[in-house]
Amino acid sequence: MVWWVLLSRDLIICDLQEIALIFCHPSLCIIDLNGSMGFLYAQIENEYGPQGKEFGAAGTAYINWAAKMAVGLDTGVPWVMCKEEDAPDPVINACNGFYCDTFSPNKPYKPLMWTEAWSGWFTEFGGTIRQRPVEDLAFGVARFVQKGGSFINYYMYHGGTNFGRTAGGPFITTSYDYDAPLDEYGLVREPKFGHLKELHRAVKLCEQSLVSAEPNVTTLGSMQEAHVFRSPSGCAAFLANYNSNSYAKVFFNDEHYSLPPWSISILPDCKNVIFNTATVGVQTTQMQMWADGASSMMWERYDEEVDSLAAAPLLMTTGLLEQLNVTRDTSDYLWYITSVDVDPSGKFLQGSQPLSLTVKSAGHALHIFINGQLQGSAYGTRQDRRISYNGTANLRAGSNKIALLSVSCGLPNIGVHYETWNTGIVGPVMIHGLDEGSRDLTWQTWSYQVGLRGEQMNLNSLEGSGSVEWMQGSLLAQNQQPLAWYRAYFDTPSGDEPLALDMGSMGKGQIWINGENIGRYWTAYAEGDCKNCSYSGTFRPPKCQSGCGQPTQRWYHVPRSWLQPTRNLLVVFEELGGDSSKIALVKRSVSSVCADVSEYHPNIKNWQIESYGEPEFHRAKAIVIQLTHTVLSKRIVLGNKDVSSQSLPTTLAEIPALT
Repeated sequence: MVWWVLLSRDLIICDLQEIALIFCHPSLCIIDLNGSMGFLYAQIENEYGPQGKEFGAAGTAYINWAAKMAVGLDTGVPWVMCKEEDAPDPVINACNGFYCDTFSPNKPYKPLMWTEAWSGWFTEFGGTIRQRPVEDLAFGVARFVQKGGSFINYYMYHGGTNFGRTAGGPFITTSYDYDAPLDEYGLVREPKFGHLKELHRAVKLCEQSLVSAEPNVTTLGSMQEAHVFRSPSGCAAFLANYNSNSYAKVFFNDEHYSLPPWSISILPDCKNVIFNTATVGVQTTQMQMWADGASSMMWERYDEEVDSLAAAPLLMTTGLLEQLNVTRDTSDYLWYITSVDVDPSGKFLQGSQPLSLTVKSAGHALHIFINGQLQGSAYGTRQDRRISYNGTANLRAGSNKIALLSVSCGLPNIGVHYETWNTGIVGPVMIHGLDEGSRDLTWQTWSYQVGLRGEQMNLNSLEGSGSVEWMQGSLLAQNQQPLAWYRAYFDTPSGDEPLALDMGSMGKGQIWINGENIGRYWTAYAEGDCKNCSYSGTFRPPKCQSGCGQPTQRWYHVPRSWLQPTRNLLVVFEELGGDSSKIALVKRSVSSVCADVSEYHPNIKNWQIESYGEPEFHRAKAIVIQLTHTVLSKRIVLGNKDVSSQSLPTTLAEIPALT
C-alpha cells in the first residue's frame, strides 16, 4: 500500500541508501507502510534552454509543444525540464551545474530542484583528468540546502563506461568515471563517498527544522552568514564562510565558532557542530591495477588490405563528400580514394626536393596512405576538430593511389545546428612540388569505401574471426603494422575484482570481447596544468587536473558479465601500430587506505537521536591517529601499533582509542 507524504512545508527529506541526498516534493516522493521509499518524476528535454535561445521564437514554441505533449501523456507524476528558464506550467524548471544556490524556479510555488550536482567532469582524449575536491562538492550541496533546496541529484554518483561507439563529444574517452563517489568499476572512492555520506547524515539530523521553516539569514562577518531554521520541534543552523583564503572566527548564539575557508558548519541543534564541509575525517583510498599472472595471451594478426581498396567502392563521385552523410554512422571509418598520374619524364623525379601533400579535414582523425604505405597521421581536438595535414608525398612515376582514411571520434553531444557540423575531408587536397607547381585533387573523381574490410567480415565476432587466416609466431613479431587486427583467447581470472585491459602499449583503435564492443582506445598523452589543487574557491574543470604527461586513458573496463569461464575471444583493431604482446588483463582493487583523525573533528556518531528529541553530545577522546591500510601486505598500523589481526575500521567512530 502506498501513501503520499505531506509535511507542513510540503517537503520531506529522503535518504536513498545513503547514496544520494534527496529532498522530495510531495508530488515526487512516495512511501509505503513499511517505510521504504520510491521516487517518481519524469523529464522532458535536457539542457535545451541555452540551445533554444539560438532559435528565438521557434525555440520557445518547441518547448511549449514539448511540455504540452508530456503533460498530455497523463503519467500522474510531475514533469521537469533542466536548465529551462521558461518551462511552462505545470512543468518544473530545475538547475544543473557545479553550484545551484543562486538558482530559483520561475514560479514561487515550484520546488527548488538541483537535478545535476556535478561531482566531477568528463575526460577527453589528450586531456588531463579533472577532479572536483569533495570539500567543494559538499560545500556546494550545503549552500543549496541552507537556501531551502528541495531536491539534489548527483551527476555522476556512479561513474560509467561509454561502451562501443557511444562516447560523444567528439573526443570524449571511453571511460566516463567523472571522479564520482562510486568509480567506473563500482568501487567506493574515498574520501568522496564517505564525506558525502557524513554530509547526508548531518542534514538528515536537521530534517524537522528544514521542512518546517524558511531560513532566517543573518550576517556574521564580511563574508560569513548564518542560515537558521527554527520551528516548534527544534532549531538547525548552517554557518557559512565564503572567504576562500582564510579561517573566520564568528559569534553565534553566544558561542564562538571557527570556520575553515570556503566551508559550512552544520549545527542540528543550533549549538554543536557535527559536520564541516572542509573538514574531511573519512579514510582515503588509493586504487591500483594489477595482473595476477594468469591472463597471458597468445596473439595472432590479420592486416587490412589497403592495396585492394577501390576494387569495389561504395560509390564514385566528383569532389569530396561529408563523412557522416556517407557512413550514416555505421562505422568510424571512411576511405577517400583517388589516383595521381606522374609523368616519368618529370624533372622533380630527379630532384632532391620531395613532393608534399596537404589535406584539409573537418575532423576528427586522418591517416594518409600513398601506394599502400602510411605517410602520416593527424588529429583534431575537442576544442578544434579541424585538421590541416602537411607531409611528404612519396610518389613514383606512373599511377599512384592516394587513400585517405578519415576517422570519426564520436558524434556531437551539445550545440545547435548539427546539420552544419561537418566530419571528414572537406578539401582542398593538394600535391605540391610537381613540374607544374601544385595540383588540386579536390575535384578529381573520388571513390568511397565505408568501414574497414575487417568490419565487413565481422572479424570482431565469434563467427567472423574464423573466416580469415591469422598470422602467428615469428610473422606476427616482425613489425608493428598500422591497420592491423589482433586476436587472442583468455580464460576469466579468478575472484570477483573488476577487470580492465591495459592498452598502454597500443596506439589507437577499438576493442571487442566475445563480440561485445568495449569501446574506442587511444593512447593520447595528456597535456595540461597539473599544479597543486586547492579545494577552496569556485570550481571549474581546468582548476584541478591530474595525469599530465600520461595517457589520458590506459585501462579499459571489461564487465565480468560479458565473459565465459574459458576461451574468451579478444579482438583489437589497431590504426597506428602497437605491441600487442604487452596487452594485459588486470584487476582493479584498493591498494591502500589512510586517514588522519583528531579529537576536534566533528563526528556525527557522537549524536544519539531518538524521535527528534534533544540530542546529546559526547566529547571525543583525546586522540590523534594516522590510519594506514596496505592491502597487499595485509598489514594495518594504528599509530605505532600493529593491529593486522583486527578488522579494518570503516568509520571514524570505529577507530579504537590507543593508549
